[in-house]
Amino acid sequence: MHWITEPESWIALLTLTALEIVLGIDNVIFIGILASRLPIEERRRARLLGLGAGAGLRIALLFTLTYVMRLTTPLFSILGQAISARDLILLVGGLFLIVKSTREIHYRLEGEGATDQQRKQPTFSAVLIQVMLLDIAFSVDSVITAVAMTSELVIMIIAVLIAVGCMLAAASPLATFVERHPTVAMLALSFLLLIGVSLIAEGLHQPIPKGYIYFAIAFSALTEMLNLRMKKSVRERRANQ
Repeated sequence: MHWITEPESWIALLTLTALEIVLGIDNVIFIGILASRLPIEERRRARLLGLGAGAGLRIALLFTLTYVMRLTTPLFSILGQAISARDLILLVGGLFLIVKSTREIHYRLEGEGATDQQRKQPTFSAVLIQVMLLDIAFSVDSVITAVAMTSELVIMIIAVLIAVGCMLAAASPLATFVERHPTVAMLALSFLLLIGVSLIAEGLHQPIPKGYIYFAIAFSALTEMLNLRMKKSVRERRANQ
């Protein structure tokens, strides 16, 4: 516990916690959108289990750091590009996120015109399996980021637990807000598409700078908030006329 008296360790903890929260936002959105297809009484449990499973997976990976770091060892090459196990995980995770987001966008656009198969609600276990699949990609990336910032295992675990606590607190209100506003749900799905492309690009060693992605997401979210505010103002003016 010597790190408690070191200012550098506290700075690393705060920075890593902030990064874990940012990296976890897309996970919260994805879980919320998947859970919205479940019956109302099962949605909260799906969100809690999904985020809890993600936290457990990240902590488990932290205790196997030697194995995780081996994931960056090249396995084979394609057109002169070395591909590691981490790259494969990111590629599969990115493809999964793009396919799932595209299907969800199609489902929401089809509405009442969707086929019976498209309208069919997924089971609780199917939602959890999909969340776990994506958690693997996000967890590996998150753990490698943590290892690059500090060598203290305790700091990494505390940062993950604090971040998951924040995400658990925000999951329900965020999911309710997204469900209440269809345009926000569509914007969130577009974010997930962007993140899926980012994962694939990183898996191919052509990473898109995170700052660009977060700026695009923040700018789009701000624009949507202004649109919602404008719509609310218009409704209030009409109601007062």
